Amino acid sequence: MADLIPRDVLFGNPERVSPRISPDGTRLAWVAPRDGVLNVWLAPFDVSSGDGSSAVDWDAARPITHDTDRGIRTIAWARDGRHLLYLQDTAGDENWRLYDVDTHSDALDRRDLTPFENVQAQFIAVSKRHPSDVLVGINVDNPELHDVYRLDLVTGTLTKEVQNPGFAGWIADEDLVVRGAVAPLEDGGFNVLVRDTPDDDWRVIFAITAEDEPSSDVLSFSGDGRSLLVVTAAGSDTGRLTRIDLATGAETELASDPSADIDDVLLHPDTRDPQIVMIEKDRMEYTVLDPSVEEDFKAIRALHPGDPVFNGRDLADRVWLIGFVNDSGPVPYYAYDRVAKTGRFLFEHQPALSSYELASMEPFSFTARDGLEIHGYASFPPGLGRSGLPTVLNVHGGPQARDSWGYHSEAQWLANRGYLCVQVNYRGSLGYGKSFVSAGDREWGAKMHDDLLDAVSHVVSQGWADPGRVAIYGGSYGGYAALVGAAFTPDAFRCAVDIVGPSNLKTLLESVPPYWKPVIAQLYRRVGNPETDADFLWSRSPLSKASDITIPLLIAQGANDPRVKQAESEQIVAALTEAGIDHEYMLFPDEGHGFAKPENRIRFYTAAERFLAKYLGGRFEA
Repeated sequence: MADLIPRDVLFGNPERVSPRISPDGTRLAWVAPRDGVLNVWLAPFDVSSGDGSSAVDWDAARPITHDTDRGIRTIAWARDGRHLLYLQDTAGDENWRLYDVDTHSDALDRRDLTPFENVQAQFIAVSKRHPSDVLVGINVDNPELHDVYRLDLVTGTLTKEVQNPGFAGWIADEDLVVRGAVAPLEDGGFNVLVRDTPDDDWRVIFAITAEDEPSSDVLSFSGDGRSLLVVTAAGSDTGRLTRIDLATGAETELASDPSADIDDVLLHPDTRDPQIVMIEKDRMEYTVLDPSVEEDFKAIRALHPGDPVFNGRDLADRVWLIGFVNDSGPVPYYAYDRVAKTGRFLFEHQPALSSYELASMEPFSFTARDGLEIHGYASFPPGLGRSGLPTVLNVHGGPQARDSWGYHSEAQWLANRGYLCVQVNYRGSLGYGKSFVSAGDREWGAKMHDDLLDAVSHVVSQGWADPGRVAIYGGSYGGYAALVGAAFTPDAFRCAVDIVGPSNLKTLLESVPPYWKPVIAQLYRRVGNPETDADFLWSRSPLSKASDITIPLLIAQGANDPRVKQAESEQIVAALTEAGIDHEYMLFPDEGHGFAKPENRIRFYTAAERFLAKYLGGRFEA
């Protein structure tokens, strides 16, 4: 039996994460704890040093931010190489503000670049052609719509450039001119609009139907501004990488796969031509389109057996930062030198994990009751065999998201505590084509839940799981699924854990953040319309059958969650209390849609671990 991994190793702060190279390639920034709170650190960097030492001067590393509360997680260099940008909200409210630090100043004073209350800033674009400018979307005039502002990093001045007439998104070219926009349609589809100059009228360059939308995306203008790179599912079931000529509208297909969508594309920093295409199946698969990086990619693949993730490069395009997705160990990061064709190890996200035996994440698939092929992952507890195991069905959120192969702290936690962790990409999940997503339309609590039940039947039929000791667990949509399991199919599960899950679909849809309104038709298509489908939505709401719950529940909620409001948990907790049903409720006053603070994560996972051990018989770290 494997040694218990301490919860603070699994769910505490990482030691280091998110490396970012400065544009001139001489400094490395990353996120790491400072007095227990995640902050931004900086150190000199030289990938060409050949003396066997690290490329990073760790002795000169210093924190350049001084957050003492929620921590910093999202960072990026401005193209001037001087300012380090980061986003932060307050207590999980997702009203993101953009901040910066002048890394050339000894004072290291942070600036609040979008100093508006109850307003959300969205990062749009930077360009080395305009290194001191940043395009930012801000919904200060209308909470539903983000206008485009130009931020001057020298003065800190914001200047509105484009008033939003109702668009859901913006695309800027390499000159930081907003020449593309995404306009929502009433049926849930979108028109992609372009213009040649800011003085020209918008014109439709191509349409994304409501059915195509989950497998489609607009990536970038070409470097010369004459074409648009998109992923489109028009004319196929999966998202294909295509280039659209803006003058003629002609499309050229560049990459596709009949069974999976294009997941990501590495673009040349200047031409914006696609270099490497990524398609996620059981694991990530890669296609090199640009011959100039073929040898680089071979050298990168030789560095580590995991799946490479590209984390940025310097302006000279000499140094690439690479992380490696790895299912049974910490995530390592490397600096790859394209001149020497060698990689230099930087750090691992949580080195302490290497002291413990971790579980492998094994892909599996099965056929659902209506014939649809469903994929998932199983993580077995090390040293406890593969039969008759207590099992946790860990349901991903979204639901337009997916589970992926790689290091997953909850999967490792559950396996280490003696459970088979089962993760399922049920219908409605992304990546498997548009028809797979559409198969989940209006199937919340119905066929989507059937897929979860069929997954349990599958792992039981394989002999892996003990059918009398299965829990359903998840956050967001996964939390909803846990409540559905408790209310609709309580005989299938021994207990349930709901994290920020909605209990009433009508009140959920009526209380979404205002900036979701431009794309609300998509949500109505997938779930239902509260104005016309009230009875239908109530029939799919766990609250409607709260009195039928017979299994114990653990419910956790962030008080400031803008997506799934506190009332969603309060409603079901009140019903459980009135009916005298066994439950535990945890409210976190300083969190939102999930738990950012390590002390809150540890508190929740301690309670969840005790809860699961009580009802499934797994291990508990006292």
